[in-house]
Amino acid sequence: MSSSPHPLVIRFGRFGDTVLLQPLLHKLQQRYGAPCDLLAVGAWPMELYADQPEVAEVFALQAPRRPLLVSRERWRAIAWLRERRDAPVYVCEPRLRTLLRIQRSLMLAGVPAAHRAYLVDLPLQEREHWVDHLLRFGDCTPSAFHGRCDALAVDPGAAPQLTVDAAARVECERWLHARGLHGRPLVLLQPANKRTLRWNGVRAIADDDKAWPLQHWAALAWTILETLPSARVLLCGCPREAGYLEGIRAIAASESVVSVADELSPARLKALLACAHSMVSVDTGPAHLAAAVGCPLVVMFGGASPAHWAPRAAPGGVVTVLGGLPRGTRVEALSVEQVADAWRSLPPRHARWRAVA
Repeated sequence: MSSSPHPLVIRFGRFGDTVLLQPLLHKLQQRYGAPCDLLAVGAWPMELYADQPEVAEVFALQAPRRPLLVSRERWRAIAWLRERRDAPVYVCEPRLRTLLRIQRSLMLAGVPAAHRAYLVDLPLQEREHWVDHLLRFGDCTPSAFHGRCDALAVDPGAAPQLTVDAAARVECERWLHARGLHGRPLVLLQPANKRTLRWNGVRAIADDDKAWPLQHWAALAWTILETLPSARVLLCGCPREAGYLEGIRAIAASESVVSVADELSPARLKALLACAHSMVSVDTGPAHLAAAVGCPLVVMFGGASPAHWAPRAAPGGVVTVLGGLPRGTRVEALSVEQVADAWRSLPPRHARWRAVA
């Protein structure tokens, strides 16, 4: 149906939530015969979906909670939605308060109710992975489009797949050269998650089921370097986590352990994961990105269920999951030996591209 408008997908989620949208976006592209427009939040959606064939345009709000009356950005988003009021709209937002804001924007934009489908109308099934939930949602059709949308001939698969555009590859290679990292096996560690830091400092381990002691991360880095002496271990995170990662680097006390928290834009992180040797991460957004670009991954779960939330490997990638319900409820229960053994068991990397000298 080539005359169809671009389907519109709305999700005000975090980093990992945005990565997990990719199979749905691909499925809707196949169904409607046109790439999707995406309304999202944060600094990452545009960089994550740069050069992705299933996405036409991204509008990413930076302050979605700002009151509508004083938010020029939200009014621009409403104008953007108004230009797409004839499109099928897939609202993937599960949180009620955020969903009410989205509904108000759609109403102000003049998007008819018959053009909308809501994920909340399709409950998550027992032990259903979130990606499968989204793909099932992708089979729904807003009432105004019944009989006007192609059936899906081939399921696109249930794992996010993201590509690295040429500009991001070149920029990453330049950065690796500048940091003296080019040509070395790079093992990425992602110790922090969204709950690690509070306004007054690091959250106590007892209050964070995803926390692993700093000494454990340092010991894992030592084990990696003993196994792979030419490697560099990169401590990854966002800029506000730099101090936390510095604590791990200080304990490790090795020039081969490097904190790069202040240097990782979403585009650079995606390119870095596409050429890295491997990654070890707690259950958080960058783990989903690693899986989506085929980076061999060990991911540690706390009290969440891997059945719903485990990263899924793109073709050629491998994901090993440790912990999580029903086997465990806290990452700190995992030993350094368990994690190191899982990392050693990852198969050799067959990257789609590698930094070359």
